[in-house]
Amino acid sequence: MTRIDAKFADLRAQGRKAFVAYVMAGDPDYDKSREIILGLPGAGVDVIELGMPFTDPMADGETIQLAGQRALEGGQTLAKTLQIARDLRTTDNTTPIVMMGYYNPIYSRGVDRFLAEAKEAGIDGLIVVDLPPEEDDELCIPAQKMGLNFIRLATPTTDDARLPKVLTNTSGFVYYVSITGITGAASAEATNVGPEVARIKAQTDLPIIVGFGIKTPEAAEAIASVADGAVVGSAIVAEIAAGKPVAEVLAFVKSLADGAHRA
Repeated sequence: MTRIDAKFADLRAQGRKAFVAYVMAGDPDYDKSREIILGLPGAGVDVIELGMPFTDPMADGETIQLAGQRALEGGQTLAKTLQIARDLRTTDNTTPIVMMGYYNPIYSRGVDRFLAEAKEAGIDGLIVVDLPPEEDDELCIPAQKMGLNFIRLATPTTDDARLPKVLTNTSGFVYYVSITGITGAASAEATNVGPEVARIKAQTDLPIIVGFGIKTPEAAEAIASVADGAVVGSAIVAEIAAGKPVAEVLAFVKSLADGAHRA
């Protein structure tokens, strides 16, 4: 059982929904990013999504694209991202960490080397948005053999014919993308999301966590009420981009977490 499995089992036992927070590692700089990430569990975050900066983030909107650019310009590397995870593990051994990003940085580092380092650093799962199920032998299968969850995205365009393929070899949870398009582009609506979550749940026992387009505590509560939890990324990254102090960023994160936990 991974930390992700344990976390969702604990949340189920408490009758609570999950709040998942995405932040870009190294944004706006290494030290501030590290301070924010280490503060996320205390702000009520159940699962941390740790963004891996990449030069060509095709699924991301402007907010996260710019965060990745700031991080790369500041010298953020995959090794430094893993170091932040190690640092978190010195104070917190229960909050799951999921690395989210694209395959190129992993491929460049070498899959075997990356997986060994990720496991050693305390990473629990991967979301790699540009590796479809047809490429499972590249990373998904090796990751699961190392004890890491491989979390897949399902979208409004994932029809019933495609869904079983998407769910194959998926573990930890399913990330349902609530809108068509890129991150931060539109607002998620619970009335649209609810039926889609039910459709996916008919084919899997995994938790369904909904992301993209959730920007307020009220939206987090509404989405979490029709799913197993909510993910917020762009809205948090925007607070960081605005130059807010760490305490203010974490207070905003806590307001979102409180919203999801009210569901």
